[in-house]
Amino acid sequence: MNKSLFTLVVVLAAGGCSTEEHIYGAQPLVARVETGRSKEQVQQIGGPPVSITDRTVEPGTCFDYTLTQAGQHQPYSISFDGNGKIDHKNFMTCTQWSRMQERDKQPTHSG
Repeated sequence: MNKSLFTLVVVLAAGGCSTEEHIYGAQPLVARVETGRSKEQVQQIGGPPVSITDRTVEPGTCFDYTLTQAGQHQPYSISFDGNGKIDHKNFMTCTQWSRMQERDKQPTHSG
């Protein structure tokens, strides 16, 4: 996939995030967890994650949670840098986020 098409896909997918934000925005992990917080602070707010994985593209770890609202389940991940501070959070699993980062780092071939 070329970089322009990938960027378009990411932008369109980000539009879906506003829907998730609207639905799950009142949940403590979404409403209260901010960039720069520590793993301990996140667990105080959201409890233990469903899983913890090492990041594959940049040093750090990632917490997977499952948000539930009105019987609907939504993955939510919180990613920590090498210093254990949040640098990213989103409505996808850690594995999905890692794959997006890996694709973004790959060189593009134009022809």
